[in-house]
Amino acid sequence: MNRFDLSLIIPFYNEEENISLFFNELIPIITKSNYIKNYEIICINDGSIDNTLNKLKFFQSNSNLIKIINLKNNLGQSNAINLGVKSSIFENCLTIDGDCQNDPKDINLLLHEFSKNINFDLIAGERINRKDNFIKRISSRIANKFRNIILKDGCTDTGCSLKFFKKSAFIKFTYFNGIHRFLPALFVGYGLKVKYLKVNHRYRKFGQSKYGTFKRLFKGLFNLYFVYREIKKYNNEL
Repeated sequence: MNRFDLSLIIPFYNEEENISLFFNELIPIITKSNYIKNYEIICINDGSIDNTLNKLKFFQSNSNLIKIINLKNNLGQSNAINLGVKSSIFENCLTIDGDCQNDPKDINLLLHEFSKNINFDLIAGERINRKDNFIKRISSRIANKFRNIILKDGCTDTGCSLKFFKKSAFIKFTYFNGIHRFLPALFVGYGLKVKYLKVNHRYRKFGQSKYGTFKRLFKGLFNLYFVYREIKKYNNEL
């Protein structure tokens, strides 16, 4: 069985009520995993205005493998992930949301797939039986289908935060605010090896979703054009 080093990258924004539950699930899975040799956990506090930072510091005090990037202002998930990847010390990166809707148990599912074929550049989760409200589910479904028609990435759920990828591939992409939702399209468009896996999804127990439907619609259309242009430019230069 292949064992490898792993950087876990986890954005947090106003998740004080979920942090204890999240880490109490995550830590045993990571420490007992048969696939992980060495690891680090990079937590990005994305300008939280609640007690998120202090909660993260509590868990950091019990482990020198937990690192915190503290941002004074909320700059969004893409920025948080980008900072996490750039500060990571390992080639293999895994992102997961800190709101407990992703199931940490699925981390081993992605790692198992990579252990079978270490040539994969991206292994992305696709949520089944999503536990979100109707508006969020239907808008995501429409956006995913429209994006797939244009970018042909074959992904049915590009917004799933549970993703495993290689740092060397990620840093090749031109950064933009929204990149985390277009990673499958970028990896496919750059001719990299991609795998999709069905993963669990759970109800949010505490806090509120940071989802904005209409604002994200217009931003998503702009980002779609940007990604299309970037992929076309990359392939024309080959």
